[in-house]
Amino acid sequence: MSLTFKPVGASGLAIAPLVFGGNVFGWTADKSESFAILDRLLDAGLTTIDTADVYSRWHPGNQGGESETILGEWLASRGVRHRIQLITKVGMDHGLSAAHIERAARASLERLRTDYIDIYFSHRWDGDAPQAETLAAYDRLIRAGQVRAIGASNFTAGQVRTALDAARREKLPLYQILEPEYSLMERAHFEGPLADVAIEQGLAVIPYYALASGFLTGKYRTEADLAGRARAERVRQYLNPRGLRVLAALDAVAARHQAQPAAVALAWLMHSPGVTAPIASASRVAQVDALVQATQLALTGEDMAQLTTASAPQA
Repeated sequence: MSLTFKPVGASGLAIAPLVFGGNVFGWTADKSESFAILDRLLDAGLTTIDTADVYSRWHPGNQGGESETILGEWLASRGVRHRIQLITKVGMDHGLSAAHIERAARASLERLRTDYIDIYFSHRWDGDAPQAETLAAYDRLIRAGQVRAIGASNFTAGQVRTALDAARREKLPLYQILEPEYSLMERAHFEGPLADVAIEQGLAVIPYYALASGFLTGKYRTEADLAGRARAERVRQYLNPRGLRVLAALDAVAARHQAQPAAVALAWLMHSPGVTAPIASASRVAQVDALVQATQLALTGEDMAQLTTASAPQA
């Protein structure tokens, strides 16, 4: 089944209907498993990969940059850079000054073994760096052919508007894509003002934590299920009546479609207003099947209503 790629704002770029989250590379997936996952994604046509310069520093012994390094080694070994839409990020640790952006871009390009990044994200808002300085640095990278488009991750609606206003005023590149947290379990980060500005401004949106750190796969239903799991602390917050209602709704919709709960949760995002493509990860090759399945599901109005109602924060 062929995939319909989605436009990235007015950039002229297009991305797969599901973006793979490369934070697992060098963390819950070692190099060998990461290569196998990437091979499977390529075979399935899911060729948009999201990473960042700080991934996966939280794993013991890591310094950050491990994900980019593994991804770069895979790209070089397979010779498929031209088939991949590559997303990475800057600014989580050291802000968005021009000097840091330029240093970080050089380091990311070296680790990724490429001479260009398709989409380069500001990883979070930096209130200390003037918008004109940040955007001018991106402008130089774009003019040099090292970056094709830019995006904003973890920005509020007000911050997005401020950045867009500055870009238009100074005739600098516009952010074309947003990356907020959004899932059936975490709706407030995106729904409302941020979704409004994305739709109004024609921005693409790729939500992260689309499976709520794995909770929406349905494999965590009791405290015992969390034992020894890397994401146990994040998932534990969802083991409550609302979370169990969401899982029950996922089970019901999944049964109607003979699909996995994870695929249904991702399909709900794909069918949600303003969303371009959710980001989801897998630590093992077998888990990629649910991601592929999500791109093939056509949820009905009844399905969407059941999931939306079950996940309503006030429910």
